[in-house]
Amino acid sequence: MEDNRIIDLYWARSQQAIAESELKYGTYCRTVARNILSRTEDAEECVNDTWLRAWNAMPPQRPAVLQAFFGTLTRNLSLDRWRRDRAEKRGGGTVELALEELEDCLAARDEVEQAVQAEDTARLISDFLRRQSKQDRQLFVRRYWYLDDIRTLCRRFGMGESQVKSRLHRMRKRLKQELEQEGVAV
Repeated sequence: MEDNRIIDLYWARSQQAIAESELKYGTYCRTVARNILSRTEDAEECVNDTWLRAWNAMPPQRPAVLQAFFGTLTRNLSLDRWRRDRAEKRGGGTVELALEELEDCLAARDEVEQAVQAEDTARLISDFLRRQSKQDRQLFVRRYWYLDDIRTLCRRFGMGESQVKSRLHRMRKRLKQELEQEGVAV
């Protein structure tokens, strides 16, 4: 079913909207959630919560890109769940490592200015990524959006571990320099 039709179902408050969303985007959302959460049950719960959040958001929202809308909802729900679990367990894993790698490029979470600069920062990061090679852009997005671990990236891109780590390190370094030049607090 086409995305516009699925959105129309949400706006019409039809339960079929959730079924169609699951059918078309369930696998994608589960992949996003599983890359963040270690337990399949937790990932499944986040996907179910995605449909509830979508139900509550439409109307009034009318997403331009439904896959990105669902992916963002799932990712945010999964990261919230991961943070809650981490606070309870204080464990370390792939998600924590990926987020720590980006810390040098972004302002501290508790800075008030970050909320104001978030949109500009997102635009600067998008502009930066558009200037990278297709492979580097995909590598960056797979690592820091989908939170793929290094081994998965090695298999996906046919590279060795040191090559993946080096490319990501160089991109983070360039991104940090560009953000600093634009006056973003890093």
